[in-house]
Amino acid sequence: MRYRVNHRTEYTYSHPVKLCHNEARLQPRSTPYQRCEQSHISVEPAPTVSTEREDIFGNRVVYFAVEDEHQQLVVTSTSEIERWHPSQAPPDHPMGWEDTRRNVRASDDPEVRAAQQFCLESPSIETSPELVSYAQSSFAPGRPMLEALVDLSSRIHREFEFDPERTTVQTHLSEVLAHRGGVCQDFAHLGIGCLRSLGLPARYVSGYLETLPPPGKPKLVGADASHAWLSAFVPELGWVDIDPTNDQLPDDRYVTIGWGRDYTDVTPFKGVLYGGGDHTLDVGVDMQRIDSIE
Repeated sequence: MRYRVNHRTEYTYSHPVKLCHNEARLQPRSTPYQRCEQSHISVEPAPTVSTEREDIFGNRVVYFAVEDEHQQLVVTSTSEIERWHPSQAPPDHPMGWEDTRRNVRASDDPEVRAAQQFCLESPSIETSPELVSYAQSSFAPGRPMLEALVDLSSRIHREFEFDPERTTVQTHLSEVLAHRGGVCQDFAHLGIGCLRSLGLPARYVSGYLETLPPPGKPKLVGADASHAWLSAFVPELGWVDIDPTNDQLPDDRYVTIGWGRDYTDVTPFKGVLYGGGDHTLDVGVDMQRIDSIE
């Protein structure tokens, strides 16, 4: 599957901005199941300085500074991605989750050692007895790791209501657990928090999910949005992605931008500015199959 993704971020300010410094994580990375064929970020007004680097997790980061006075900032990322579905779902993996945890802790393998950092707390995800209690319904003693992971994801999907009005990016994970509602970011954080509370490595994945129109209806422009899911590490298999918001393993309709410990590591756009006063934010995402538009 080949996609063209257009992600537009527009800030409008009540007073002039004299200077701003920004970082954008809007360009897809390449993975075993994804290749970014091309990607470009445009900025209006034109930046005085613009550089690109990789962060500690290998995500693509564009830094830019706008030094001209402005009351509107528009950042547009346009990317073309080839995405293919794994040839098969993760194989049956009978090893119990406790053995998986033990193997993660004891291994000297470089890949496993790199995954160990994702057992630790992070700015938006704290471990807790409450998360252990919630996770234990899925992670019964001796239960196979993948079976327990899929069950946890399905329970989050069933037991938590998708409600964009209930949470913000600052909402604490304990509130999500208590109020049983939120958005994809919250559900990814919840799953990660449960796994880490049990001593298992898990990371946050940021990207896009193609939305499909009802049968017989055209695809609406702007109907897509950023998405988030989680990935758990199993030493014998590597990283296994799962999406609790939609209760499924990600397939070729998912495009990965990047990953990190939690949302704060892969925030699509952030910065500091001088001036500006109040502001409004408008974000639009279009994800289209290239074969359908060429």
